[in-house]
Amino acid sequence: MTHQTTPEAVSPGAPPAVPAPGKDGTAATEGVSRRRLLGAAGATGLVLGAAGAAAGYAAAPAGATPLTSLGSDRAVFHVKHQPGITDALQSCGHLVAFDLAAGAGRKEAAALLRRWSDTADRLMAGEPAAHGDTDVARDAGPSSLTVTFGFGRSFFDRTGLQKQRPAALAPLPDFSSDRLDKARSDGDLWVQIGADDALVAFHALRAVQKEAGGAARVRWQMNGFNRSPGATPRPMTARNLMGQVDGTNNPKPGDADFDRRLFVPAGGEPAWMAHGSYAVVRRVRMLLDDWEKLSTARQESVIGRRKSDGAPLSGGTEATPMDLEKTGADGSFVVPVNAHARITRPDQNGGAAMLRRPFSYHDGIGADGSPDAGLLFVCWQADPLRGFVPVQRKLDRGDALSQFVRHEASGLFAVPGGAAKGEYVGQRLLEG
Repeated sequence: MTHQTTPEAVSPGAPPAVPAPGKDGTAATEGVSRRRLLGAAGATGLVLGAAGAAAGYAAAPAGATPLTSLGSDRAVFHVKHQPGITDALQSCGHLVAFDLAAGAGRKEAAALLRRWSDTADRLMAGEPAAHGDTDVARDAGPSSLTVTFGFGRSFFDRTGLQKQRPAALAPLPDFSSDRLDKARSDGDLWVQIGADDALVAFHALRAVQKEAGGAARVRWQMNGFNRSPGATPRPMTARNLMGQVDGTNNPKPGDADFDRRLFVPAGGEPAWMAHGSYAVVRRVRMLLDDWEKLSTARQESVIGRRKSDGAPLSGGTEATPMDLEKTGADGSFVVPVNAHARITRPDQNGGAAMLRRPFSYHDGIGADGSPDAGLLFVCWQADPLRGFVPVQRKLDRGDALSQFVRHEASGLFAVPGGAAKGEYVGQRLLEG
């Protein structure tokens, strides 16, 4: 688990962004389709708080805002890079992997990706699924829904496309903190779903599962969450279940090398991955009972940052560069040599960087009373062998946080660039 943050432009908890243009170039709020049925005067709706968070529906005076900005925010499916990579963290998420069914190959995979792409396009616009919509998200807007598709290493064997498999999909090395459950790792196909409404997210998950039909079956599925937009008085970096401000050094869209670090360039190899990225997915269990026994001061020394505001122990604010050479009165480094934030800094790893976009998870309380909780770690990079792998190897050698976490599942997926209008995700691979 690395300690970076969402870019300021997409920081969790930020005020809702101006809706992206719809498919016809109009504002997204003009394309919410039937789910704007609350727009008539006298429709029921209740908006509470300065942030405008939707609290539920009740009788409201005529002229009240029928659909909150939280619900009307929309991401667009047909874009250069697939949605769900640089978009703001959503409050609800589902990660699900599929294996192709016995006998299914390239033809069936192409038909499946076409169905999935059409469904994602419709749902992200706030429209019902084309076939057998469950009405779970009826009355709701798009709620910043994103659906992202990727291919695992095994997909290329199943479809006879081994020659098109990227070298970057080489198996990840073993790490000392790994306790991997193979049944909850890898997969032929991977889908990431995120939304700011739990019903909208579940609706998309159910639609994707149903559209798989007989072509693919679920291998594993995980549910996650983040702080809801507007829950804080100002945009803030998210906290994880350890209570720490989780990450401050994510690449930012304004950085000169942002695209180079995150996306495969046009003309790169293989050609079908142009404008795509690679997702490393890890289920990282936090040993919270052990962690919470530590004093705040001890927790801060493990991370290398203040728990209250995420500022480095060397001083300043969260955004202040960490002074790795600063020492205390006893001559020791103020930021310990094995502090998580020190080890994960890009300048301590040959410039290796990745964009973290995780969800927290909680899967209940064990028989011993300990919570099964932690982080659904998702990170994006142009090449995992230059992004995730060198940083995780260094963490493996001496990260103070390692004794409080356990990696229980893992996957690596090639996520191609966004589909053009009229195309489906992966078309250049499957029909090239």
